[in-house]
Amino acid sequence: MRVAFLSLGCKVNYYETEKMKEQFGERGHMVVSFEEEADIYIVNTCTVTNIADRKSRKMLHRARRMNGDALVVAAGCYVDSARKRGEADGSVDFFIGNEEKDHLVEILENALRERQGQEMKKKSEAAEREEHTRAYLKVQDGCNQYCTYCIIPYVRGPLSSKPEEQVVAEVEKLAEQGVREVVLTGIHLSSYGVDFTEKKSFLELEGKPLLSLIRAVGKVSGIQRIRLGSLEPRIITHAFAEELAGQQKVCPHFHLSLQSGCDDTLKRMNRHYSTMEYLEKLEILRKYFVRPAITTEIIVGFPGETEEEFAATCAFAERAGFAKIHVFKYSRRQGTMADAMEGQVPEQVKGERSDRLIGIGRELERAYGMPFLGQDTQVLLEEIVQIQGRDCLVGYNERYMRVAIPVGDGAEAEELCNQIVSVRLSRRGEDGTWL
Repeated sequence: MRVAFLSLGCKVNYYETEKMKEQFGERGHMVVSFEEEADIYIVNTCTVTNIADRKSRKMLHRARRMNGDALVVAAGCYVDSARKRGEADGSVDFFIGNEEKDHLVEILENALRERQGQEMKKKSEAAEREEHTRAYLKVQDGCNQYCTYCIIPYVRGPLSSKPEEQVVAEVEKLAEQGVREVVLTGIHLSSYGVDFTEKKSFLELEGKPLLSLIRAVGKVSGIQRIRLGSLEPRIITHAFAEELAGQQKVCPHFHLSLQSGCDDTLKRMNRHYSTMEYLEKLEILRKYFVRPAITTEIIVGFPGETEEEFAATCAFAERAGFAKIHVFKYSRRQGTMADAMEGQVPEQVKGERSDRLIGIGRELERAYGMPFLGQDTQVLLEEIVQIQGRDCLVGYNERYMRVAIPVGDGAEAEELCNQIVSVRLSRRGEDGTWL
């Protein structure tokens, strides 16, 4: 059976998709590109925004057009959200919610047996797992923060953490497959381990379960880098940052979600910190790490956001000195508190504000990287791509700056893939890649 996958949305989805691929491969099925003809098309969907919903539906419809006889499967957050709204889609054969993903193989095998009226033929050779330089490993699920704009706590369920020994076993397997860098991710990564205790908040645990996990992963031979997914700003304390800095494999790259640089907007979002508290967290990280790359995400056009509030966000972004900003236009989500708020911002205004903040983000990204020119940096090379008509090896350094180096002989370049090499940065390309 030929199975094609497409993953949309967050890093957790990408991790779960990789696990599903492994499960199908272990059962003798062939994993193929989403653009190829397949017997089953599985779209691991996202529902964070209305745009994400539309993209999920679009890709499901594309799968149906590619092979009318195939099983088209929608999995993940969009499924859970659509069920609550009573939505249906005639182009989809199966809707698999987050709680059902672990049984996806069995569900679909049974479905094919029923459809074909006979036992499914096993493939003689299992599909080989694609070798990766970096692997995303989901160690936590669920969220109990209830930001007013977010549907995720309602569709992902309660907090759930993967036991440390299980995580280590998975990392050991990844290392055996040649993975050099592992990214620990979760829906609310800072809450890792809360469900192992009687505590109700990650703040009471002071990040100790997550630190313990990082130490354990750091002992796995073959893994050279540990990168962390999005962190709740409030988990950053002097003790937490000092412990992280003592772990040599931890990359000096931290994604701290901001969402707004205006205190009034943060209150409407039900974010549990102020802009001054956020700045204090940045100062702590910069105390224990040398020029850490601090990235973030910001929502523009949240209900009630005035021009003055947006200006405050822009000024805050510049003051914070982010290495990169992911900008999102606010999207109404049925079932959230923000959906019913007054002062919904017109789409045109959202677009204008998004463009302005993206421009600021580009300048901040350039300003962050310029001091590294003329210095050596360690780059994990991942693939060969063409840049301005020339073959280049491209990868990321420990601060997640995209770096490219020109290459000559193709065979020699292939041997360098999945290796960490020292590169001296000389300039910044037009596309933002450092050369």
